[in-house]
Amino acid sequence: MKTTFKGAALAGMCLLFIVSGCSGGTNESASNESPSDKTSPSEPADPFGAYEEPITIRIGQVVDPTDTSLPEGDTPLDNQYTRSVKENLNIDVEHYFTAAPANYDQKVSLAIASNDLPDAMVVGAVEVRQMYESGQLEDLTEVYENYASPTIKQIIDGTGEIALGSATFDGKLMAIPNIQVQADGVHTLWIRQDWLDKLGLEPPQTVAALEEVARAFVEDDPDGNGQADTIGLSGPDTNGHLYATFLRSTNNSFGLDGIFSAYEAYPGYWLEDDNGDTVYGSILPETKEALAKLRDMYANGLIDKEMAVRSDASELVAGGKSGMFFGPWWMGYGAVADAIKDNPDANWQAYALPLNENGEYTPHLGTPTGTYLVVRKGYEHPEAAMKIVNNYLKEEPTFDESKGGLGMYPLRIIYSPLDTIEYSLKAIREVLAGNKTPEDYAGDEKYPLLVSDLETVKIVKKEPYDDMDIEHWDPEADMGIWSRIYSIMVGGAPLADTEYTGVYSQIYSQTSLMQQRWVNLQKMEDETFLKIIMGTEPLDTFDTFVEDWKSQGGTQITEEVAELATQ
Repeated sequence: MKTTFKGAALAGMCLLFIVSGCSGGTNESASNESPSDKTSPSEPADPFGAYEEPITIRIGQVVDPTDTSLPEGDTPLDNQYTRSVKENLNIDVEHYFTAAPANYDQKVSLAIASNDLPDAMVVGAVEVRQMYESGQLEDLTEVYENYASPTIKQIIDGTGEIALGSATFDGKLMAIPNIQVQADGVHTLWIRQDWLDKLGLEPPQTVAALEEVARAFVEDDPDGNGQADTIGLSGPDTNGHLYATFLRSTNNSFGLDGIFSAYEAYPGYWLEDDNGDTVYGSILPETKEALAKLRDMYANGLIDKEMAVRSDASELVAGGKSGMFFGPWWMGYGAVADAIKDNPDANWQAYALPLNENGEYTPHLGTPTGTYLVVRKGYEHPEAAMKIVNNYLKEEPTFDESKGGLGMYPLRIIYSPLDTIEYSLKAIREVLAGNKTPEDYAGDEKYPLLVSDLETVKIVKKEPYDDMDIEHWDPEADMGIWSRIYSIMVGGAPLADTEYTGVYSQIYSQTSLMQQRWVNLQKMEDETFLKIIMGTEPLDTFDTFVEDWKSQGGTQITEEVAELATQ
């Protein structure tokens, strides 16, 4: 695979990636030097060293009250993950607060607003800036330099200056950024290959061809039940989004991202135009053109007619009623897994389609950093949080998810090289072809799950190893292994095998004015575009939206983003 990037150069994105990383705050307490005596005297500069005496760290953590995966006797504070931290580091983890997944962000916001903070927690980019400007964060510059494991540093260095730049304020590293795989931000086209085969159709290379496939899936009874009950293309549900944006740039399952990118439209992204000026993708002519096409497709019954009121878009896939949807590589963990449980012949395959008018695949790309580890200013052992993160990456292959999901690990943030999925796929292919063995890949901590993948792939993948049709898989042998290997080999193949031009947003966080105006601007955009697609507003409503967007703060916000681009 060869990936090129359109828009801002990847190496220079540290100036654009996050406003706070360049502008800094004005709160005097935020610029105070962190004490230098907070490192462990017993294990100085040892990323994995245990404390001689036990220490305590109080954290904020997501705890799902409906999760019943813990073994009898284990609790959210006493399980394989907290025991690993205790045994390896001599750190006692306590909960300062917990919250259900849907309420965690609100709990974090309340903690920041009230200045009632845990010793450490995982937050988003907006919260990092808020905490910095309020003087609530410990300077982690020396913590990172001395205590981040070599593997984590290698993974972060793989983004150039983007990741660290996004967490740097006035020259100081105020949070530890995570790194997530590039594949999370690319939404490929998943298709019922068995439906294509039954109807004598090919994977749709263009939007026009996709329309014809969708029409056949609706009208030609691909499931053979004699009823007109199938959907051509799924759309987002009431909790989903029409497309990924700079603030939510990854894992937008069931959005319509692929149609937009085929028109080289990138709504929700900040772009550089042909004149070198900063523009907002949602107000460009290409977006109007894409909306017009989606409007026609919806009117013709090719897109799920209930997408605006459906509570769960995955039910169409799981129930065998949808023929196509856009989603990330990991769908073998989600709706596709549910689909084959109901129908073992449901042959879902992924494609880097549709192409633009030049025959190119040009998807948007997500931020390589989505979450950050922060430490409360004044906490005595800021390096403890870094050590806990180091321990997770090192010990992850030893954990048994059947005894509690990985999300129960304290302060869990993910470190995956940008190319994890593509690299893993190529390694699996090499082993299946007999060219290499799992032992050839041992010792590379950047890909901690790879050796396990290579050792278990043949449990679920049947010969011929180069045929990905569902009949050559055995998910019943081990559904957990199948979900991962199928996701990599089927979901990752379009990205590993396709030369594509990916488009980054110039920023992935909010500017100062956005904090005041963006909620209303985003609401106006979401509502307007949905009404246009569904036909309840005329297409030319787009032009009114553009003018309103500019007058309600969009012009000034664009100037803020443009100023960053020149720094």
